[in-house]
Amino acid sequence: MGDSIGPRLYSCYKCRNHIALHDDIISKGFQSKNGRAYLFTHARNLFEGPKADRQLITGLHTVADVHCADCREVLGWTYKKAYEESQKYKEGKVVLEKFKIVKENW
Repeated sequence: MGDSIGPRLYSCYKCRNHIALHDDIISKGFQSKNGRAYLFTHARNLFEGPKADRQLITGLHTVADVHCADCREVLGWTYKKAYEESQKYKEGKVVLEKFKIVKENW
């Protein structure tokens, strides 16, 4: 077997900017309006859009879209505030839509 050339990570599908490490995935069971999404503890090379309250599948949350820092593509969102106690674990975490990221070093 060949040696890995670095950590497994995810990049922006448009410009290949490195966004998140595979090891930072909390859950692959999230759903966006466009399909599957992954919840990460954190991500990099992103910037946030304005905060907004959105009614999601799991209730009302304050979220901000996250954009690739290089090409500005919207890749997902970050949870700023969860109003239901059972959803508080999401605060500060990042959701990236599966179809907007690509695997690198796999």
